[in-house]
Amino acid sequence: MNINTLIQNKKLSVYQLSKCSNVPYATVNDICNGKTSLEKCNGETIYKLAKALDVSMEELLMPYLMKRPDFENFKSTICHQVKEKGDINFLIDILESREIRTYFEREWYPECFYLLAMVDYVSRENNIPLCIDYDDIRSKRLQKTLYPSGIKAQAVALHSDIPLEMAVQNSIPEFIRFNIVENEVRNVV
Repeated sequence: MNINTLIQNKKLSVYQLSKCSNVPYATVNDICNGKTSLEKCNGETIYKLAKALDVSMEELLMPYLMKRPDFENFKSTICHQVKEKGDINFLIDILESREIRTYFEREWYPECFYLLAMVDYVSRENNIPLCIDYDDIRSKRLQKTLYPSGIKAQAVALHSDIPLEMAVQNSIPEFIRFNIVENEVRNVV
């Protein structure tokens, strides 16, 4: 979770965090507004903020240090994992890793929803009940529909929304539920 989410969860204002951490208000405000990078602050500032928010320094810094993968590469990696591990081992590995929840907490919603959609799809394909640990996430979806880059390029080239509409119609239900257009998860090379 980023610092703003942690502040919200603690029901604090930026001013209150400044007071209880003994970090100057201007510094906390600049961090929260993105003017100052938390990962570039000195250790004492990070320690004070982490302590005031009741998290470890590592947990406070995690969202800022993790590099987010390109979404098309992420999708390809997940599809290859399913192919290489097989459905059951993929499910076991993903559910044990709690990766879905991690992405959700980082607010990496496309990755979170894509991975959960894949878990739900593979579960359906193998007649396995859905893992109820993610029911809270299943009630959410992306605000804007995500299309594969190839479909978007086709729509632009043809100056038409027909490829987008057809892709939505042919999308796998578990993916379109999250506003992610996907119909080729098994056909990887």
